[in-house]
Amino acid sequence: MRHGTAAAGIERIEAFFRGYAYDPHRHDTYAFGVTLSGVQSFDYRGARRDSLGGHAIVIHPDEVHNGRSGIADGFRYRMLYVEPRLIREALGERGRALPFVSTAVSQDPALVAAVARALRDLDGPLDAMAAEDMVERLADALLALDPSAAGTRPGRIDSVSLARARAYLDAHATDAVDSARLEVVTGLGRFALARQFRAAFGTSPYNYLVMRRLDRARHMLMHNSSLADAAFACGFADQSHLTRQFRRAFGVTPGRWRALQNGSKASR
Repeated sequence: MRHGTAAAGIERIEAFFRGYAYDPHRHDTYAFGVTLSGVQSFDYRGARRDSLGGHAIVIHPDEVHNGRSGIADGFRYRMLYVEPRLIREALGERGRALPFVSTAVSQDPALVAAVARALRDLDGPLDAMAAEDMVERLADALLALDPSAAGTRPGRIDSVSLARARAYLDAHATDAVDSARLEVVTGLGRFALARQFRAAFGTSPYNYLVMRRLDRARHMLMHNSSLADAAFACGFADQSHLTRQFRRAFGVTPGRWRALQNGSKASR
């Protein structure tokens, strides 16, 4: 077992087991997981559950479960533990109760995508804005699967505050921006801001900030800056952090991207 980077109210792990894994136990958190290989089996709410590679798992707070391998070769999985208060805060006015998904093992595309996204870079930096973006996506996926938890108050868009948020992110893209500062700038709570920002601009404040940093990094790379210098100047934790984010956004490494640009210029 190994632990990934964490944030307030969030823990992440990866583990491999053969045979028996856990006695019956319960968490006071949501447990979101993805099976990487093998068959992950457990008893939950009176039935055996089997998760195969690529399936998502949701175990709700205070629900008893155990764990074992469903095949002799064992299973590998990643798990994310999220305090319920974070899910509740992320739902805001949209939720009147915590969502409950009784199936435990799911192939729902939105839930699988949200869990996989939260766990794909286990060792990467997990700052406050990245964690909030992660929780919001999980909360959205849960609410879609349990409409009975939804509230009745419609949301609204505060265009003036959102414009201030975007302008601030543009001006401070290379700084260590946190949600507390955006709350001061906009007057909106962090999760309300994230929901409205996504509705207005099609992405979260965190992703918007990352893309502005990547824009600046591409500009520096085109002007022959080193990858290490670009990472430092553009607000990334280190060179490997820039490389992971760059590949995720553009499908190629920074070095490959620069080679393609130079080749394009040479052919003109």
